[in-house]
Amino acid sequence: MTVVTVLASTVFGLARPAAGDAISNAKAKAAAIEAQLTQAQNEMSALSQQYDAAVYHLSQINSNIATTKANIATDQAQVAKDKSTLAKAAVANYISDGAASTQNPIFAGNESTLGAVATYNQVADGDISLAVDNLHTSENALNAQVNTLQSEQNQAQAAVNAKQNAVAQNAQAVQMQKNALSQEQGQIAQLVQQQQQAEAAAAARAAAARQAAAAAASATAAAVHASSGSSGSGSSGSSGSASLAGLSQAAPPPSSPGGAGAVQAAESQIGVPYRWGAESPRGSADPGFDCSGLTAWSWGQVGVGLPHFSGAQMSDSAPVPVSDLQPGDLLFYGPGGSDHVAMYVGPGEMIEAPYTGASVWITSLRLGNGFVGAGRP
Repeated sequence: MTVVTVLASTVFGLARPAAGDAISNAKAKAAAIEAQLTQAQNEMSALSQQYDAAVYHLSQINSNIATTKANIATDQAQVAKDKSTLAKAAVANYISDGAASTQNPIFAGNESTLGAVATYNQVADGDISLAVDNLHTSENALNAQVNTLQSEQNQAQAAVNAKQNAVAQNAQAVQMQKNALSQEQGQIAQLVQQQQQAEAAAAARAAAARQAAAAAASATAAAVHASSGSSGSGSSGSSGSASLAGLSQAAPPPSSPGGAGAVQAAESQIGVPYRWGAESPRGSADPGFDCSGLTAWSWGQVGVGLPHFSGAQMSDSAPVPVSDLQPGDLLFYGPGGSDHVAMYVGPGEMIEAPYTGASVWITSLRLGNGFVGAGRP
């Protein structure tokens, strides 16, 4: 039994792949980029509102300019009309030899009306001249107002341009951070895949070691049987069987035939909004899923019933090592899987109903942040 013990020790002493630190570092970097992206997106919202305010202020100034120009046009029309009246009066005076003829008693037709006519002519001409002068003054004031408004318009337009540039720069920064995050998530997926491959290789070596242990146990049992008889061999055989049974307990459960179908069902709901306590697919009156609602509904489409609670789903699932994840396997987070559940899609990816305000999506596989294990329904 010494050989079995040594080999078993070798099996369970196999080192895990060293990719864990690299994955943790990549996740930390991705988290930092996500924080920067969130801040930039918040800034984008504020900048957009500032841009809207600048555009609104500019529209008010443009409206004031249009109104003032309309007033100027009206005044100019009145000035032109009064100038025409004065011109006609001047022509009439010239034809009648001016006001002097009417003021000369020799040429006056009625001496009693001489003073009244002269006074009327002076008042009428004076009133028209005063009106024209007043209109010119008003026109000048309105022109000055237009100049002031146009200066404000230039400033407001400059503010609009500045906010527009700020929004564009922020949008560019957001896109760069999204690209950086996507690249980092791709790196994480690659590292996870490498880790899974390394763990699979380690599992294969462990299986080979178990086979060697079994062969050694059989050889030892045969030697004991040959030397001690059937009673000894029975004892050794029982111990060997017990040891091999202990080694075989770590084997993963068989792959579920419905896993691919469950993934396909979940992917058909991408874009459906997260809604607490919901399990309503696209096309229903009020579609929405929470995390366990999505996984329960998806597995239900292939005939596997799951409770609508992540902790209960973990209890009802067979534990699966990360190295043996298959499409459709469930990924649990929090104590006993009570915080969240997602579904494994393929190397480096999972699908989930994440949180309020988001929708069902495929995202990078998370093996940190409260991850407690995987299960196969």
